[in-house]
Amino acid sequence: MEQYYGTGRRKTAVARVFLRPGEGRIVVNGKEFQQYFRGVVRAVHALQGFRETGTLGRYDAVITVLGGGPTGQADAIKLGIARALLKINPDYRQQLKPRGLLTRDPREVERKKFGLKKARRAPQFSKR
Repeated sequence: MEQYYGTGRRKTAVARVFLRPGEGRIVVNGKEFQQYFRGVVRAVHALQGFRETGTLGRYDAVITVLGGGPTGQADAIKLGIARALLKINPDYRQQLKPRGLLTRDPREVERKKFGLKKARRAPQFSKR
């Protein structure tokens, strides 16, 4: 059985996406996609790669995602799906690249510095 793999990352989330020819079942960490991302509106954007290439319903996806929150995980899955689709057919690049689906979002959380309340937030100044 042929299988295609893509890794996606966003913030602290890492998604491993395996695509196999099938009828469009998407399983995330052992749960159905809709059940895993229950109530997360942005999660449907994770499937944008399938929609852009017209392959929605043609591949089963088995996804393992670790770390981060729902938004970071959904975006990591989006990148993983796009990279896996590229291995299936390199011609999909023309549909995926202009929509930014092959670009890894480099933004990470800035670390907290000592003497401050957050990364940049200074303690409240008191004159007296």
